[in-house]
Amino acid sequence: MDSNFTPIIWPEDKAPVEAVDYKQCEVCTQKSRVIWGEGNPKAPIVVVLDNPGAREDKEGREYVCGTRQTLQTAIYRVGLDVNNVYITYLLKCRPLRQYDKVRARAFSKPFLIQQIKKMQPEFVVYLGDVVVQSVFDDNEAHVKNLRGAWHTIMGYPSVVSYHPLAVRRRPNLTSRFMEDWEMLSRRFFSKT
Repeated sequence: MDSNFTPIIWPEDKAPVEAVDYKQCEVCTQKSRVIWGEGNPKAPIVVVLDNPGAREDKEGREYVCGTRQTLQTAIYRVGLDVNNVYITYLLKCRPLRQYDKVRARAFSKPFLIQQIKKMQPEFVVYLGDVVVQSVFDDNEAHVKNLRGAWHTIMGYPSVVSYHPLAVRRRPNLTSRFMEDWEMLSRRFFSKT
């Protein structure tokens, strides 16, 4: 990692009125809270992950988890600014127990669609098989078969790539993950 780069804690986006209805999702418990997104809500690039991860350590101090470290490092390396990126989730609560994945994803997807349409980003990045299968409505859709190419999803130019945790666990995916971010960066900067 470049010694000039340090991952930051992205500010959480205030949950909209719809978040009250989202509390009906089975992943939401009394202990969980709805995390609508983080980063710049007016960013031209929206990144979609499967669900929020841990945000505090055991002592309750905020920290930058491995997912955000990997993601921010990729953003930095391709010359993008973290202010150009907004992170959101298919599931808006961090799962704290077993749940019906198919039902929870089906419940959550309309909230994600509404959120993206309201934001009107220039680009959307979908990370990981869970998200890709949901947005493509295909349980056989896999990042390894869809990455490296542009897709139009909900009318937005979109990139598909690996989940940052997959990249951390399997470093051999790093070069492909970076290729996808470079592809996005080239197109982003060609528009400016």
